[in-house]
Amino acid sequence: MSTRDDLILQTLEPATHDLGGFKVYRTLPHRERTMVGPFLFFDQMGPAHLAPGDGVDVRPHPHIGLSTVTYLFDGAFQHKDSLGTDARITPGAVNLMTAGTGIVHSERSPADVRADGPALAGIQTWLALPDGREDIAPAFEHVGAGDLPIVEAGGARARVIMGSLWGACAPTTTYADTIYADVVLDPGASVPIDVSTDERALYLAEGDASLDGLVLEPRKLYVLRPGTAATLSSALGGRAMLAGGAAFATKRHVWWNFVHSSREAIREAKRAWMAGEFARVPGDEKEWIPIPEVPKTVSYP
Repeated sequence: MSTRDDLILQTLEPATHDLGGFKVYRTLPHRERTMVGPFLFFDQMGPAHLAPGDGVDVRPHPHIGLSTVTYLFDGAFQHKDSLGTDARITPGAVNLMTAGTGIVHSERSPADVRADGPALAGIQTWLALPDGREDIAPAFEHVGAGDLPIVEAGGARARVIMGSLWGACAPTTTYADTIYADVVLDPGASVPIDVSTDERALYLAEGDASLDGLVLEPRKLYVLRPGTAATLSSALGGRAMLAGGAAFATKRHVWWNFVHSSREAIREAKRAWMAGEFARVPGDEKEWIPIPEVPKTVSYP
C-alpha cells in the first residue's frame, strides 16, 4: 500500500461559511495553496433543504479575469447576467460564465421551487483565464446534463464536466488544459486515477472513498503528487470530484470576485464597480452586492 507522502502533496482543510440556511465549505483559495491547475476557488454548497418560502438569492455582483463553473447535485438556480442571459441550471448540467474584461451576474432559487423549500447541493468553482486571455470578451455557456459524457468503469460513473477523462471529452469550452469530473462510486467500486495533467486534486463530496487504501475525509481537497497514478475505491459508496489542469507559470491575484495577474486591473475593477460603471443585469437591476471592506476571498501570492 502506498504511503500518504507517496500520493498526497497537500491536504487542504475547508473554511466554513454559514450563508443563512446553508453552509459553504471552501478549500480554495487556501493559505497553503492558491491554485490547482486553473482552479483557484472551490466551494461545496450544502447539502441543505431551505425552509418553505425561502431561497438562495445571490444578488448581482461583478467578476473579471476568470470563468465561473456552477455544477449542482441537487436543486436549481436561475442565472442572469449582464449579457442578457437567463438560464436555469439543474443537476448534472454545467454553467460556464467567462468574465474576461468584466461581467455581472446573479444566481437565485427559481420562483417555482420556493414554496416547498428548495434543495441545494453542488460545487461552485472559479478557473483563472490563462496569460494573454485574461481580458477576452465576456461569454456564457450552458451545457445540459445529456450533453456531458458519462464513462462507466469499475463500479463508477464519471460525468466529464470539462476536459477529457478515460477517453471521453466534454464539449464545455476550456481556455487552458483542464480536467473536471464528477465521479460517483458504487459500493465496492474501484477505478484508476491516472496521470493526466500537471496538477490534480480529489475532493470527497459525499460518502466514503480511499486512494490506494488511504482513507479520504469528506470536504477536504487532496492535492495529488505530480506524476503519481493511484486507484480510487469506495466500500460503501461515495462521490468525488477530480479537478486540475496545467500549472500556471504566472500566479493570479484574487480580491473578492476579481481575479487577474495584475493588481492594477483589480484596483480598476474595484473603482469601476463602486462608480457604477459595470453593465447591469437585465431584469435584476434593483439590487446589487456592494464592495466589502474585508472580503472573504483574498489571495495575493
